[in-house]
Amino acid sequence: MKFLIITHTIHNYYEEKYWAYGPYTREMNLWEKHVDELMIVAPLRYDLPNSIDLPYKSVTINFISVPSFDLIGLRSRIFTILKLPILLWRIFKAMRSADHIHLRCPGNIGLLATIVQVLFPQKMKTAKYAGNWDWNSKQPFSYRLQQKILRNTLVTKNMKVLVYGDWKETSNIKPFFTASYSKREILETPIRKFENRKAIKLIFVGSLVDAKRPMLGLEVSRKLSLLGIKNEIHFYGEGVERPNLEAFIKKNSMQISSFLHGNVDADEVKQAFQESHFLLFISKSEGWPKAVAESMFWGCLPLTSAVSCVPEMIGHGERGDLIEPIVNLIVEKINFYLQNPAQYNIKCSCAMNWSREFTLEKFENEIKLFLNSNCNNTN
Repeated sequence: MKFLIITHTIHNYYEEKYWAYGPYTREMNLWEKHVDELMIVAPLRYDLPNSIDLPYKSVTINFISVPSFDLIGLRSRIFTILKLPILLWRIFKAMRSADHIHLRCPGNIGLLATIVQVLFPQKMKTAKYAGNWDWNSKQPFSYRLQQKILRNTLVTKNMKVLVYGDWKETSNIKPFFTASYSKREILETPIRKFENRKAIKLIFVGSLVDAKRPMLGLEVSRKLSLLGIKNEIHFYGEGVERPNLEAFIKKNSMQISSFLHGNVDADEVKQAFQESHFLLFISKSEGWPKAVAESMFWGCLPLTSAVSCVPEMIGHGERGDLIEPIVNLIVEKINFYLQNPAQYNIKCSCAMNWSREFTLEKFENEIKLFLNSNCNNTN
């Protein structure tokens, strides 16, 4: 089977290997294990990979490079119009030679691929929609257009669309999940205690961008300290908000309790989850946030926002808490658990039990089922 991946994810070619964003590559390595030939359409650079990047395991990849693009500003729009013929032609040629077409959405290149796939109604296809599938959420027009095309079975044929959460939609929309850990990594993990603690540990994992509200974590940490509650907050990730976080830490003399670790490998993040009491992840938009699932896997209680399928993930409050982005409310919730450790223990145990059902082995098995099915719509 010739398996084609079309994605906006930027790739790097280094030391005769193709590298890309670690969580994405880790997943795609599971797909490519079950195909004969791998093709990739994506932007390509010849540069050092980032610390968070991982290589594809396949040594034989037919890589079709396409230019990245955006529509921000007049100049970018003009350049995009000039690039469109090349983009569309390369996507079309790749689809024509593939046996199975796999789209990564939402994204600019995903949008073009979503349109072009209409020309191949007989091809086997899957689309992984890694964003928020909730139609009632606020989203860019291009995301909504991708959703409209993907859920329209009159124009999108032979396609299974893998989305986060069960939205009770058309027959081609399939609830899906993602995974970070193998069942071999499951080990007995004691719930963190509050008694005789030096400080409670808060953790943030993700890009340091406004949409994920990392500053809120610092404000919560500061308020806890003002109330006499010793705490530390650890950030794992990079982004444009880092200078603002650094300035806030310096202004409020929080250097001994606030730590910006940057992008680190998965093992370091795993260790951090095992040592932390609470995940603060009050993001504005998500698909299936791995940070939430991973924190639950290690008994770190998530305090998170009610976006996408997150309410399902935390059992509508049975194994975590849905929190508004208000400092006092978050502080009150943390203080509640400090006063009621038995409630904390119950929720953390429920979180671990649930998250440990979604292992890499289960994930790979689901992928095999999709690849082996004939992908015919029932309508």
